[in-house]
Amino acid sequence: MQSASDRQEYPAHWEADVVLRDGGTARIRPITVDDADRLVSFYEQVSDESKYYRFFAPYPRLSAKDVHRFTHHDFVDRVGLAATIGGEFIATVRYDRIGADGMPASAPADEAEVAFLVQDAHQGRGVASALLEHIAAVARERGIRRFAAEVLPANTKMIKVFTDAGYTQKRSFEDGVVRLEFDLEPTERSLAVQYAREQRAEGRSVQRLLMPGSLAVVGTGRSPGGVGRSILGNLREAGYTGRLYAVNRAFPEELGELDGVPAYRSVRDIDGPVDLAVVAVPADHVPEVVAECGEHGVQGLVVVSAGYAESGPDGRERQRALVRHARAYGMRIIGPNAFGVINTSAGVRLNASLAPEMPRPGRIGLFAQSGAIGIALLSRLHRRGGGVTGVTGVSTFVSAGNRADVSGNDVLQYWYDDPDTDVVLMYLESIGNPRKFTRLARRTAAAKPLVVVQGTGTAPQGHAVRATRLPHATVSALLRQAGVIRVDTITELVDAGLLLARQPLPAGPRVAILGNSESLGVLTYDQCLAAGLRPHRPLDLTTAASAEDFRAALARALADDTCDAVVVTAIPAIGEGPPGDAELAEALRSAAEAVPGKPVLVVHVELGGLAEALSAAASTAPQAADQAPGGARRLRPSQQLPPTTPPEEPPATGPRLIPAYPAAERAVRALAEAVRYAQWRREAAEPGKVPEYDDIDEKGAAQLIDGLLARGQGLTLSTEATGELLGHYGIHVRQALPAPTPDAAADAARALGYPVALKATAPHLRHRADLGGVRLDLADEEQLRRAYAELTEAFGKPDEVRPVVQAMAPRGVDTVVRSVIDPAAGAVLSFGLAGAASQLLGDMAHRLVPVTDRDATSLVRSIRTAPLLFGWRGSTPVDTPALEELLLRVSRLVDDHPEVVAVTLEPVVVAPRGLTVLGASVRLAPPPARDDLGPRTLPAY
Repeated sequence: MQSASDRQEYPAHWEADVVLRDGGTARIRPITVDDADRLVSFYEQVSDESKYYRFFAPYPRLSAKDVHRFTHHDFVDRVGLAATIGGEFIATVRYDRIGADGMPASAPADEAEVAFLVQDAHQGRGVASALLEHIAAVARERGIRRFAAEVLPANTKMIKVFTDAGYTQKRSFEDGVVRLEFDLEPTERSLAVQYAREQRAEGRSVQRLLMPGSLAVVGTGRSPGGVGRSILGNLREAGYTGRLYAVNRAFPEELGELDGVPAYRSVRDIDGPVDLAVVAVPADHVPEVVAECGEHGVQGLVVVSAGYAESGPDGRERQRALVRHARAYGMRIIGPNAFGVINTSAGVRLNASLAPEMPRPGRIGLFAQSGAIGIALLSRLHRRGGGVTGVTGVSTFVSAGNRADVSGNDVLQYWYDDPDTDVVLMYLESIGNPRKFTRLARRTAAAKPLVVVQGTGTAPQGHAVRATRLPHATVSALLRQAGVIRVDTITELVDAGLLLARQPLPAGPRVAILGNSESLGVLTYDQCLAAGLRPHRPLDLTTAASAEDFRAALARALADDTCDAVVVTAIPAIGEGPPGDAELAEALRSAAEAVPGKPVLVVHVELGGLAEALSAAASTAPQAADQAPGGARRLRPSQQLPPTTPPEEPPATGPRLIPAYPAAERAVRALAEAVRYAQWRREAAEPGKVPEYDDIDEKGAAQLIDGLLARGQGLTLSTEATGELLGHYGIHVRQALPAPTPDAAADAARALGYPVALKATAPHLRHRADLGGVRLDLADEEQLRRAYAELTEAFGKPDEVRPVVQAMAPRGVDTVVRSVIDPAAGAVLSFGLAGAASQLLGDMAHRLVPVTDRDATSLVRSIRTAPLLFGWRGSTPVDTPALEELLLRVSRLVDDHPEVVAVTLEPVVVAPRGLTVLGASVRLAPPPARDDLGPRTLPAY
């Protein structure tokens, strides 16, 4: 007899990899008839107490009937999911749909009983919480709106899983059993709980990679040179504090040590745990290494081996297999093709990278996808002389290579609450999940500055990213709205990072300028104006200024309540008595420390000594290649021993270290970014709200959408259906009547009332008043018939022109409102002026949906042509509050109904009082299987 599950299609889209609370990973998938042996083996490893809590009675083993029931599902009314590691079950969850009488039922019944069982060895890892998210998503997909669970009062862990989930719930106690009922519709609290769990889990998974207690370098060569041997040397020179092992299957059996490090032929041979493995073997041998590491319980891998997706289609498939293989053992991967990771903390001192020098400790977290860019960033952060003065060091550095698994999103989760990181610098060649990145960036930026250089939109061959239809400039704008300090070059990245690392945020855009060069002061003044700052007139101290003159002038400027930041300009002085570099640096530092709430920057010209003096207290520059501290000759890497004492780590709060810049434009650009970021932080402290409107009919719109989609997979709505759907959200489109003949046009005009407009709606003529496709203010039938004749004579027959008649709207400014669902970024709301401003100049502003009232207000004011809405050159200001309300209503429509994949309102005529929507189009498509409200998952491979 064929079973129910045999008759149902296997729901492969329910499969997912998840990060657990401790940072390990597990795979969640549907349970099938093939899992009988796995289920029995799993149940045998569960304690008697856990079995009692699950079945409310002693239940030592599963009967054949139980096994059949728990492995045969129809994936609609009965669903079971399992969490697996290494292919074996560690936890299960199932639901059974029930009716009002509590008995098994089918749709339209919308309630189900849910029950969990977690292996004792894996309790406390957040497995049940992850399973609850996924089984709830499955239930919603199958039309179930509510779960019920019966739990023994002593089973406090499971009660906590349900009560902490954040769903709206009821709780009762009857016959010695706690009954919990909760709605599955995501709530603000349930999403907050989910995101908090996601942050803790993903942050912990990165922490395990950056703070390993033991590490094995797999692929360490027997002779000097080579990638593996170099990384082993870098780890030793950095003074790694954990247990270090060298692994190479080609080692002779009698070899016990390599460079003083215990040597082994296989990870399996190592006595004791290995937290992290750095894999530096040819790609063909990596699968064997992964299996060895997984079986030994290694927690994570840094794969520096190349030959993966960057090498073509075969390499891409090899990369997918690598990720699947590692996740099967609960391991996360940095790489492949990675440069490595660094952690300068005194308790770790980890340099598991190809960087020959360990950076000085500091407060900057650094992420780069490219190894070459990573080298450049480390070099610029530490370089002296003609570049920017290094005023702080690195806390952690991650170069993710192809970022097949661990990405910038994961590292952001770690840095968000990392006490050793104050500023985050990221070079992103691609953004795999812009919607999630924007969400994480907004949260991180509210706590610490996040500076990003974003690639131009073409992802490197090794990166697997979802295609986006959004222009590069639009993605950049969305990042800025999330609080990201978006810069264009590595130089700007470092300039901004060094300022933000040890200087306070400015309270506003007012800038004092002082120095010993009038011309340099004027140049700085002009740069401030160009950057949108409000500079004071420069104060020229003359070239004869002493260190005390600089100190006194800076002190006065910082004490001025009309000043928010100070830029000090300095050039070499000639003659007797000029202040020495160290003297001037100390004078500036002492004045800045007296007023710690305002940032100070220095623009220097060929003053390497001053630049060094300003940062001498906590220099990040490595020593000269052949010199060690104190002037002793530095040993070659092979001669060096691990340092016996850790390098001094600067405290989180230390002396005011003043960044120095070799050019005025670089200093001012960094300061302008800090001003904008500070303003964003102040606004983010009071987030806006998504308003409610009493006239919105969400259920009516949902019913209409379901009916329309029943006709096909995707469709552009008719004019009538568009108007009906928008009407459910209080958006009214002015009626336009078809006019296939002059007589029909006259009849339509009489029905609507003069004056009217005659418009061509053929695609090539729509909204093209410049081509003559729109005739306005037709006051009577004579004018209408004449316009009709001119229109058809100029553009063709009526069936080619498709004319319509529409009542005239009050005069105003023509605008356009659009929303699209981008496959990578999610729903985006856009606004601009209709016509050339948006079409030719690209003057559109964008916000992610859902839009708040503050977002709508800023959206209207973000376009360059916004003055036309506010009375430019004496014109009458238009009704922007009505426009903002329209934007909010469109946002609500798209946010409430993910089936609405595109909306265009054009033109929207905004008058001094009210507005009129003259044209609209809506496109529907089935919603994606999972959206941003779905359960936590890692990218699929």
